[in-house]
Amino acid sequence: MKAAYPRTLDMAIPSPPLLHAAVAPPPPPPTFSAADALSQDELKRIAAHRAVEQVESGMVLGLGTGSTAAHALDRIGDLLRRGALRDVVGIPTSEWAAARAAAAGIPLTDLNVHPVVDLSIDGADEVDPFLNLVKGRGGSLLREKMVEGASRRFVVIVDESKLVPRLGGSGLAIPVEVIPFGWALTLRRLHSLFDGVPGFNIKLRAATTNAKASTFDEDEPEEDPFVTDNKNYIVDLFFENGIIGDLNSISDEILRITGVVEHGMFLGLATSVIVARKDGVVMMDDKGISNGI
Repeated sequence: MKAAYPRTLDMAIPSPPLLHAAVAPPPPPPTFSAADALSQDELKRIAAHRAVEQVESGMVLGLGTGSTAAHALDRIGDLLRRGALRDVVGIPTSEWAAARAAAAGIPLTDLNVHPVVDLSIDGADEVDPFLNLVKGRGGSLLREKMVEGASRRFVVIVDESKLVPRLGGSGLAIPVEVIPFGWALTLRRLHSLFDGVPGFNIKLRAATTNAKASTFDEDEPEEDPFVTDNKNYIVDLFFENGIIGDLNSISDEILRITGVVEHGMFLGLATSVIVARKDGVVMMDDKGISNGI
């Protein structure tokens, strides 16, 4: 697979034509110049609004989880209220996403009713040049992977801080969801899998841990474990220099460990990645040659 390269989006692309002429068109997504001083949250909002431009009436949507996905949910809800979108239903990837989407006025469904999803929009914790992702530092990786893996298209929205040369390259956690029964045994088996890898560390995630910002801390006091929406635990893997090796083989080795439910490496699932940078919005896809991202 060729490495991805950023392709600058046309900032003047209009929204799709409305199906009902009587409905007033929605306001355009936000634009900005390189001179604007934008916060990280504003950059996320810009990327999210660009992604929502791909939503069409009648779609089944995968609804992402987290601060970046929140902007997409709010935008979809706004378009539904204005009548610019109709007959859209969403499958939430977490209890949080379900509550946020309901508050935004997005009708909800599930994979039992709609086993094929037209489009999923979600954020990511890391994106490598080949569009592989790390997700799940917020703890929703299992449902996210189920919904996004069932999607015809999966659009990822990030700001440029999430781009890494290799997965794990940020030094932050790669999460692994495990069942609570015998979790310590599962943790030891995961540790053995990476025994001898320089800079590798592992720990059970505590309920108070901010996995989106915390590196490994061996002196962290023991606390109650973090519990996912599925009533499981999270074991966090840390790689000082990122994961080096065949990601698919490493994925298979992790999943073969009894007690492991799923991991946070999303390999080959993303269709495209929309990146909000301070100098403009770009899109990464699987065509062309990497330009150094």
